[in-house]
Amino acid sequence: MQKVTHALQVKQHFASLYGKATINQIKRYNKLIANFKKQFGQRECYLASSSGRVEIVGNHTDHNGGLVVGCTVSLDIASAFLPNQTGKVTIISNGYKPIKFSVEDIDNTESGSTAMAKGVLKGLANRGYKIGGFDAVINSILPSGAGISSSASFQLLVATIQNHLYNDGQIPAPVLAEVGQFAENVYFKKPCGLLDQGVIAVGGVVAMDFANGFSFQSVPCNFQGYNLVLVNTGGSHANLTSHYSAIPAEMKAVANCFGKQRLIEVDEQEFFLQQQSLQQKLGLRPVLRAKHFFQENKRVQAVQQALSCGNMQQFVDVVNDSGNSSLHQLQNCSVGTDDTVIADAIAFAKSICPTCASRVHGGGFAGTILNVVPKQHVANFVENMANRYGKDNVFVLNVRTVGATVL
Repeated sequence: MQKVTHALQVKQHFASLYGKATINQIKRYNKLIANFKKQFGQRECYLASSSGRVEIVGNHTDHNGGLVVGCTVSLDIASAFLPNQTGKVTIISNGYKPIKFSVEDIDNTESGSTAMAKGVLKGLANRGYKIGGFDAVINSILPSGAGISSSASFQLLVATIQNHLYNDGQIPAPVLAEVGQFAENVYFKKPCGLLDQGVIAVGGVVAMDFANGFSFQSVPCNFQGYNLVLVNTGGSHANLTSHYSAIPAEMKAVANCFGKQRLIEVDEQEFFLQQQSLQQKLGLRPVLRAKHFFQENKRVQAVQQALSCGNMQQFVDVVNDSGNSSLHQLQNCSVGTDDTVIADAIAFAKSICPTCASRVHGGGFAGTILNVVPKQHVANFVENMANRYGKDNVFVLNVRTVGATVL
């Protein structure tokens, strides 16, 4: 956590961030440092990195107190930064309008990334932590629309910078995650659980439990013999907020029938005994989504066990089961009968590689699918997916062992 003048001073961190140190990464960071010096007239700076994330299993369970396994990946947002004495925040990113605001103005919400940055500082202040001004230049290699949580990555980057500069790095990971969620929910006006922020705050392969706040356990795993391959299908998330919001709302409607707020508080056996009456009262889809919740929690436990024991075949089988449940019970793989891009992509992936696991990734309805592909089939899988969806929409990912961090 030293101030640096060139990338070679932090080269030792690159293996944990990107799988290995490469000339391209050294060039990237040197360019970032040079840009910071040019923009702010400084000789040296701190460096930080905040990763993207993938959800392995635990689709739409966090908001109802369930279990999730996710991991950070080698695509990230990198930043050069320093504190300032002006009480102002300035964040510059190539191709985007600069973010500029006073720390005293964080109660006034704005739109876009400025809203998220303000929300992070407000969330920290609400919890009694110190906040202050800083200057930063950022460079993102998180692909737009690929569903690996660029917004959560940015939130955790800002939170990590504040933690380093003004709180001696003492803010716990769960608090950093909650502050990111606050920024997204309250300032960015987008409903989300703690999954995205939680994975990025902790880093590595993480098993998370949201029954009582946010607890987590690291899972030792390097996906031996397999690669994670993310495919952006090109579907748009525009105008889909109501579909995302309906999932937690319908699950909570089922919980309310038992006098509870979340499904995690409902006795599972009692739910299954009451399925028919619940269906008569609420309709079929809320009941199927609740059924997915209970069964998905068991799949998360099975994946955690499989990864801990190195049983990759069990892991692949359970991820496929999770994908099938998302498709048929959670029903977040299409929008009616007119938009089946996710379901079609999953079917295409399995036709290319029957031994792979393929499932909807993240919120669903549009966007990406996650594939667990044996290494010997990766080249053929990527080629076929690239021919259909474009080479810029297929990402072979390395698992990153740390989340948002100062180098």
